[in-house]
Amino acid sequence: MADADSWSRAGGGWGSKSDQQRLESMKMDGETVRICDVETIAQEKGRLIRVSYEQSRRDGEQQQRKRDIYDNGNSATILPYDPDRKTVLLTRQLRLPVFLRDGMERTVEACAGKLDGEEAERRIVKEMQEELGYKITNVQRLFELYVSPAAIMEKVVFFTCAYSPANKVSDGGGLKEEGEDIEIVETTLEEAAAMIATGEIVDAKTVVLIQYLSSRIQDIPG
Repeated sequence: MADADSWSRAGGGWGSKSDQQRLESMKMDGETVRICDVETIAQEKGRLIRVSYEQSRRDGEQQQRKRDIYDNGNSATILPYDPDRKTVLLTRQLRLPVFLRDGMERTVEACAGKLDGEEAERRIVKEMQEELGYKITNVQRLFELYVSPAAIMEKVVFFTCAYSPANKVSDGGGLKEEGEDIEIVETTLEEAAAMIATGEIVDAKTVVLIQYLSSRIQDIPG
């Protein structure tokens, strides 16, 4: 079983005290899985690790495998909805992986941000004010999902909330010092759904929120 010391020896370790605490709280072994070794391949804002493990297959055989896993931390995302005007708030910004793959220079998606150890509700309220320019205190937690569970450890907490023009406190746009250059997009929920069909919205978390909200708008507290 891998422990905190073995992770620290592998490629420089987790570094911060919070990283060590998070590692120690992880369940490294299960009934069918045993973690044999973890190597840090690269680390910047997130960490790319190579994990060697043993897995007991359903046919009874033992299987040894390796996987490269990216740990970018957990995050939160929100799709605000105005029940009077039937509008939603989205963002448009550069997402480099999408540009490199498809040449799209601006991607439409829901407001989102990394938790960085903060409680999800508190974090998403801050992100809304920074990115969208709207100050909201009452948000509705929907569910938690792994968007790409085969290779990425990130778990996303999904939210919605009611908003109105009265909640606007700034032009938003994100934090320049963090390289953010965010355009706010206000459109109807129906038009947002159409943007999925036309390929203008290609972000998975945003698609989930739009489709979920479209079928449950009557449940959003005012």
